[in-house]
Amino acid sequence: MLDILKNRRSIRKFTQTKIPPEILLLLQEALLRAPTSKNNRPWDFIFVDDASLLQALATCKPHGASFLKDAPLAVVLAADESKSDVWVEDCAIAAITLQYLAQSMDIGSCWIQVRKRQHASGISAEKAVQQVLNLPAHMRVASIMALGYKAETRAGIPKEKLEFQKIKFNRYS
Repeated sequence: MLDILKNRRSIRKFTQTKIPPEILLLLQEALLRAPTSKNNRPWDFIFVDDASLLQALATCKPHGASFLKDAPLAVVLAADESKSDVWVEDCAIAAITLQYLAQSMDIGSCWIQVRKRQHASGISAEKAVQQVLNLPAHMRVASIMALGYKAETRAGIPKEKLEFQKIKFNRYS
């Protein structure tokens, strides 16, 4: 597991190779096994591989999503906020679970923040994603994960660059 953590980096350039169905099933299983508060499982995950939908999702906000148009897969992490007051955290746990499994299979990924971001038109990025995917209003969108086989390589962060001073024991000071 530590090797996965050491080597995972955000990847924004992908080959056009489709992720095979048997790998998609593993990614789906990982998401559904992610822990949630009180085991509420408030989330739903929308797997998007349709090129026109990927193009539309790539415009959900002015910055930080455009590379999605060239990804072979996006996973939208959404949740019913009435089922859990910590749906954001539940989606975040699922997202990182997805990223670590993808890394273990040499699949690149990059988190696209949607919640609390704006679309170029002035509506929220969340509303833009809801409209593209026909999500009901009660299904809140936390993020989108771009996934695909890597068309770029990025070295992991060297241990010497880790900020160990941010680790405290017992008390802050």
